[in-house]
Amino acid sequence: MPRLDPVQQYELTMIWPPDLQAEEYKQYLEEFNQFLTGNQAEIINQEIWGLRRLAYPIRKREAGYYVYTEFRVRASFIAQLRRYLQLRPYIMRELIVKLDKHAIEFNRRRQEKLKAQTSA
Repeated sequence: MPRLDPVQQYELTMIWPPDLQAEEYKQYLEEFNQFLTGNQAEIINQEIWGLRRLAYPIRKREAGYYVYTEFRVRASFIAQLRRYLQLRPYIMRELIVKLDKHAIEFNRRRQEKLKAQTSA
């Protein structure tokens, strides 16, 4: 009997070093997006939160550049994604969270609210 590999929705928050150049941020983000889409992931939402102060130092840095991505992909891909993130020296920290139906609905409402605020 074949093993099921359901498509799930996830969110990923990454912290990058604050001392990268603007072109490097764009290049790394484009590379990451190509990796996701090349593995049949559907990017639902991506937000650049920008430079923020960290709660505690990471690699002797007090601030980090935050990138948030919400995507849908098959569950077996997450192990490959974790390995990909570990091999990137510019990623200081990452957090991958599988979303349940309540979190998906909350994120949808939050996105609608942000769109309404920006269009007003």
